[in-house]
Amino acid sequence: MCIRNANKFMESPKKLQDIKVAVDAVIFGYFDKKDLQILLIKRNIEPFKGGWALPGGLVLDDESVDDAVKRELYEEAGIKPDFLEQLYTFGNLGRDPRNRVVSIAYLGLVNPSYHELFADSDAEDAQWFSINKLPSVAFDHKTIIETALKRLRTKIQYQPIGFNLLNEEFPFSDLENLYKTIVGQEIDRRNFRKKIMSYGLLNETNNVKKEGSGRPGKLFTFNKEKYKELEEQGFYFEIK
Repeated sequence: MCIRNANKFMESPKKLQDIKVAVDAVIFGYFDKKDLQILLIKRNIEPFKGGWALPGGLVLDDESVDDAVKRELYEEAGIKPDFLEQLYTFGNLGRDPRNRVVSIAYLGLVNPSYHELFADSDAEDAQWFSINKLPSVAFDHKTIIETALKRLRTKIQYQPIGFNLLNEEFPFSDLENLYKTIVGQEIDRRNFRKKIMSYGLLNETNNVKKEGSGRPGKLFTFNKEKYKELEEQGFYFEIK
């Protein structure tokens, strides 16, 4: 009897997969002296029509997942991120009411002042929202956002990706405020400046910026070539 049941099981047809692959992107932006921002789009299709969500969509048969997320970001919000990397794969059952969908999420960084948002494709609108004042979001996008924020707060302390959020020229106070905003707590200003300057990653310019009633502050640029050189030598960027 056991043998017959085993044979019956082996002879039964295999259940074919019916899984869709999608991409979603958590794009962080930073406006001078403001909260860290996240890009959201307003959906113009069901499900969750009229609701806010992360930009993204299904991967086409003839494209890679990296190409898919870049296409979706440009179609739905009109942006091309300065920094973009895979974050995590989300595949819980029921995460999309239409189909069985596995989503490959990405983390991206942009300087909003260099990107003019425009919504198209499946998006009715595209806007920046403070991470402290996010609206309700569709699907499991709240979990994806929380995962991305945790990754960003960890990653920025050992890799200088924060420079992607600043203007090409910036006062040191902007860099300091950016790190404080992302980490979500006060930092030791003197130690922070000492460490940053010791790495030789900032180039001082001849330009200055007036801030408040104090003396104009010098402007700096990020030395990408110096960082690449140090990285090849096994350099570990560490800010605590």
